[in-house]
Amino acid sequence: MSGNPDDERLEELRQQKMQELKEQAQEGGAGGERAEAQQAAQEQAEAQKQALLKQHLTDGARQRLNAVQMSKPEVADKVEQQVVALAQSGRIQDRIDEDQMRKLLKELTPDKSFDIRRR
Repeated sequence: MSGNPDDERLEELRQQKMQELKEQAQEGGAGGERAEAQQAAQEQAEAQKQALLKQHLTDGARQRLNAVQMSKPEVADKVEQQVVALAQSGRIQDRIDEDQMRKLLKELTPDKSFDIRRR
């Protein structure tokens, strides 16, 4: 360099910035691995949930649940969680059929009926 104090300061700032970027890249790599591991764990949990549902629901009940999933995903998620909880606690003796699925859906679906009256 030419010995100018401004040039020296600028070079020092560049080196600091390069060092910070290298550290961020290294941390980002570790963060990416954590994100991948977390995603893999979520996929494994989803696969286990689907296996439990397949084991404890009849074809008709699964079709009804899939239909509900298309129209009201939040309700279907509640039902899936309920079925998984019942299965894990051992409170399901037989497979859940379509009629039982209707009853379960009715219990877990909030009643949003209202009356409109004209005066």
